[in-house]
Amino acid sequence: MTTTQVAERDAILQSVREFADAEIRPHVMEWDEAQHFPLDVFRQLGELGFLGVLFPEEYGGSALSYGDYAAIVEELAAVDASIALSLAAHNSLGSNHIFQFGSEAQRRRYIPKLASGEWLAAWGLTEPEAGSDASGTKTTGVRDGNDWVLNGSKNFITNASVAQVAVLMAVTDRPAGKHGISAFIVELDNPGIRVGKKENKLGMRASDTCTLVMEDCRIPAENLLGKEGGGFVDSMKILDGGRISIAALSIGIARGAYEASLRYAQQRRQFGRPISEFEAIQFYLADMATEIDAARLLTMRAAAAKDSGEEVTRFSAQAKLYASEVAVRATEKAIQIHGGYGFIKDYPVEKFYRDVKLCTIGEGTSEIQRLVIARSLLGS
Repeated sequence: MTTTQVAERDAILQSVREFADAEIRPHVMEWDEAQHFPLDVFRQLGELGFLGVLFPEEYGGSALSYGDYAAIVEELAAVDASIALSLAAHNSLGSNHIFQFGSEAQRRRYIPKLASGEWLAAWGLTEPEAGSDASGTKTTGVRDGNDWVLNGSKNFITNASVAQVAVLMAVTDRPAGKHGISAFIVELDNPGIRVGKKENKLGMRASDTCTLVMEDCRIPAENLLGKEGGGFVDSMKILDGGRISIAALSIGIARGAYEASLRYAQQRRQFGRPISEFEAIQFYLADMATEIDAARLLTMRAAAAKDSGEEVTRFSAQAKLYASEVAVRATEKAIQIHGGYGFIKDYPVEKFYRDVKLCTIGEGTSEIQRLVIARSLLGS
């Protein structure tokens, strides 16, 4: 990065930091316990340009780099991972799928609304019987004259009950297997789609997660997104970018837990001195700081490759795998440093510990990431 680019990113991150400290940090536990999605915060994030990070200015976007985007997600996650998760699902999954594979008419119709925060986006691939095996999709799309008719359900959909539009995958040619899955843009005021179960989650509870159910959901033929039968392949490309954001989310959680632990260790006294003077605590802090920096380097390598148009499948899988598992280790150490206080909700590490586990599961489990990496290494 040039000196100018570094200065511009620093200015962006300072604005994110100030916003998060003023508008998010005071409400983190309140929103978590109430499972409250703060819609007004997302409207403000849209006004600040953070809901159109990846899109050109001609579509109302901020025209920032993937590196900038990852840094923004990290900064938000260091305060509240719920906000960062919903922002990431909006930017790199739902909205980006429309931008990357949509027609010009689709881009013009949806991206300005999504970039401004007027609308929020959801993205649906997972189903009751299609998790890691996303090619096991059961939802169907049948052509009927000038329409497509969708039937089925999608599970664990971030932003499902607060979004205005979703990108959803459906089988349009069963014998073709994964090459018979197509993507569709579905506006969520359509009478054929409804929000089902709201999930009662371990962590990231302020991020909206629900089931979407389609019952004879009729949409115009022009809402096919990309080529018929190309939805699964396009989704894998979208996940390559999405995994970079989950890596950044993981780093933010780990950093938030580390910073809280560093402060606590310098203030908490035992045996007549701060616990930061004990070698065991120093080793915990040293390991946390080192692994967080290493995870960030892997993530920024993936982001730089994405920005330069390189193949990023292995880089993003490595970043997501390592960063998410580093974050689990870091939050566990944070609890241990806090001792009994780490187990109660008066201290932020309790929430970081609950939030972090999703990072090793969402957008491909750690096991799937290892498969992706191995296949890349072996050329299979």
